[in-house]
Amino acid sequence: MVGVEMKQAVFESVRYSAMCQVCGAELECRGVQALVDGHLRWDVESTCFTCGLAVAVCSEEPPSERRDQMLSEHGPAWLHVMSLSAKSVVIMRVLRAELGIDLMNAKAVLRRVLSGDYSGTLPEMELLARKLRTSGIAAVATRT
Repeated sequence: MVGVEMKQAVFESVRYSAMCQVCGAELECRGVQALVDGHLRWDVESTCFTCGLAVAVCSEEPPSERRDQMLSEHGPAWLHVMSLSAKSVVIMRVLRAELGIDLMNAKAVLRRVLSGDYSGTLPEMELLARKLRTSGIAAVATRT
């Protein structure tokens, strides 16, 4: 179909260790942040090879140390608005809705977006880019 954007899942993952709550041994953990059907997800699967404990946990946001780990391992993705004539009020409306920020913070984020200085994980930036495109603003998430 012409004019229909493909909504592929976008994800990044990290591996890390934690302590097993049952036996105290080292757990092997894999965390994945994904953009699926227009929503961010954080999924963790953990396995203890000593006692056999297997756990899967889902939430909306990764813990800050895992987000930092993703940024360190994969590098940041940048949100770029492609049109110089983009309507700032539309961009701020999207930023406020998606980031849950007030007008003053939306203005600060808008300045960063327009200057090409707004970054995060690839799923986070792709979500914002898709929301902006849905609102008529040409935007992309890229890694440089």
